[in-house]
Amino acid sequence: MKAIIVDDEKHCREVLEHLLVKHCPDVTLLGNYADGAQALAILHQHSPDILFLDIEMPGMNGFELLEKCPHTNFEIIFTTAYNEYAIKAIRHSALDYLLKPIDKDELKLAVLRAKEHKVNKPADRINDLLDRLQIKKHSKRFAAATMEGLIMVNEDDILYCESDSAYCKLFFIDGKTLLLSKTLKDVEEVLHHDVFCRIHNSYLINLNYVQKYIKGEGGEVIMNNGINLPVSRTRKQDFLKLLERI
Repeated sequence: MKAIIVDDEKHCREVLEHLLVKHCPDVTLLGNYADGAQALAILHQHSPDILFLDIEMPGMNGFELLEKCPHTNFEIIFTTAYNEYAIKAIRHSALDYLLKPIDKDELKLAVLRAKEHKVNKPADRINDLLDRLQIKKHSKRFAAATMEGLIMVNEDDILYCESDSAYCKLFFIDGKTLLLSKTLKDVEEVLHHDVFCRIHNSYLINLNYVQKYIKGEGGEVIMNNGINLPVSRTRKQDFLKLLERI
């Protein structure tokens, strides 16, 4: 089995390469690449059996790379640290993924599944995934479940979301609020992850309305309405990476 790794983080590429050499000796690595543009040229020249593909990358993310490979004949194993809405779409399309940090046993199982799936038209499953993501991409409104019933919400109007035990409170740019009978995690799954970012266990923010980031162990953000929200230490790097793309 020939494989290619695409991930913008050098450390992640090195760790995955080490795990493949040590635990998957029947996989031959053709190369590892830091961005989609680099990998695209190689994929047109050499079709691997497996592509280990990071989802969130600057410039060209993993899904945009796949859109430029219309005649895909290789298995995809996505590698990601988060992005729950994408994982849901990946599962629906019968594709595989590994959560970072990658576990060696999960990696071995994913490679084994890739061998078994190779005959089952990977291009059809990838096209199904891209279709699902396209629907998500163009949908800006969603039905918010409240105590009274469903209210249609435009996500562009949301400033940030705050966890309130088993509920979630939405704060809008016009100063209004809305209490949902859903958890913050539930709300996070329906919002676009290229615009909304979980900065803390209690907060999910709209990156378009960040006014300022203040450095610290985790730091804090000042939103357009002047409110300060904490950034947790464990979510800081993912937040800063997304903020740089806005």
